[in-house]
Formats: sequence, structure tokens, C-alpha cells
Amino acid sequence: MNTSDSSRGRALVCDDSLLMRKLVIDSLTEDGWTIVGEAQNGKEAVEMYKSLTPDVVTMDIVMPEHDGIYGLEHIIEHDPEAKVVVVSALNQTSLVAEAVRKGAQDFIVKPFLPEHLQETMRRLVDANLPA
Repeated sequence: MNTSDSSRGRALVCDDSLLMRKLVIDSLTEDGWTIVGEAQNGKEAVEMYKSLTPDVVTMDIVMPEHDGIYGLEHIIEHDPEAKVVVVSALNQTSLVAEAVRKGAQDFIVKPFLPEHLQETMRRLVDANLPA
């Protein structure tokens, strides 16, 4: 994991696929993000969010044990200002709507272009900077 100081911010990556976590991490570190943690399911993501307090979270939806909707709900319950971007292979309107209704700021469909993920994450954090 990249633990150096970052100009972009601190990110927590949650996906049950090691390969997908690596793709997300590589894309974000290339863009100047510090990866503070990797979670394999929604429950781990919630626990890590509470202890690591990242600036942003990328969250898969379909995962074993506790899915991304569980993780999203509990992270938002803990911190209503949390910034969560759902990154999922499921391009289903109902899941997108549910994720947004439960607090996700954006939804990226896998497979994604690294530039799209980077732009989405930058926009999310930049939108909350003071003018």
C-alpha cells in the first residue's frame, strides 16, 4: 500500500476481487491518492472506515458476507458526510438508484477506464473544497 503523503487525499478501496482492488489502487495512486486500506467486503469496509477515516471510499456492490449496500449504509450511518463511489460490474438501474438513495455520490461501471475513475474521484473531492 502507498502510505506516503498525497496531494489528492486518502482512499479506502473495497472489493472482494484482489485483481479489481489492484486496478483501482493502481489508477488512484497514479493520480496522487494515498491508499489507506483495502477491504474485501462491506463489513470490513465499515470497520476500516471508522479506524482510518479516509477522504473517499470506492465500494463494490456484490461481495460475500456483507455486500456493498451494507457497507455504504453503515458508513453513511457512522458519517453522513462520507464520500462513497460505487464501482461495480452491475449496471442495473435499481442498484444504482438504491446506492444513490443510501448515500453514494457516484457510480462507476466495471470495467472502467482509469481516467474515468480518476476524474470522478477528483470531482468528488474538489466539489467540497472551499472556494
